[in-house]
Amino acid sequence: MKLEFRRRGILFVVSAPSGAGKSTLLNALRPGADFVYSVSCTTRAPRPGEIDGEDYHFLSAEDFVARLAAGDFLESAEVHGNFYGTLRSSVSEHLADGVDVLIDIDVQGASTIRREPSADIRTSIADIFIMPPSLDELRHRLLKRGTETPEQIEMRLKNAATEMEAWRDYRYTLISGSMEEDLQKFRAIMRAERYLSRRLILV
Repeated sequence: MKLEFRRRGILFVVSAPSGAGKSTLLNALRPGADFVYSVSCTTRAPRPGEIDGEDYHFLSAEDFVARLAAGDFLESAEVHGNFYGTLRSSVSEHLADGVDVLIDIDVQGASTIRREPSADIRTSIADIFIMPPSLDELRHRLLKRGTETPEQIEMRLKNAATEMEAWRDYRYTLISGSMEEDLQKFRAIMRAERYLSRRLILV
């Protein structure tokens, strides 16, 4: 008799301080991705090259607040003076269909999702924190990126030091190295989560 298994989708929650290598890693995952990216909403202005609906859903502050009041967000947070949020519907439907979802959010948002009332979502979570090798290396990466003023860099470093204290709250901590190393480690985590017995249902 042939055994057939199915499972709900896995909610991969990824957090990291600005400049830790998260964006580089996520871009490297895009070719041939066997999951869907959850496109977050934000009130911040688009950066050069960012596309509305692909990188973020760029909303006005008024629209964001209206959606928040309507309960549309799975999580939301204010970061660096801007609002971010994940639409509940864009996550729940994929998970129910057995499709894995990857969410790129800050530590506040990850904490909110862990407290989500829905057991279906809570049990789907596999959260991963990307840790920079050091604050000095993080400063170097931010300077190399060249998208922030010196004042903004100092603010991000200060926030990063606070965010890095949350690494123990995550199931996995990935110490960032080269892009190739980070990609290999992240894929190993994804494979392991997909083979967990508790995620499988015999049909």
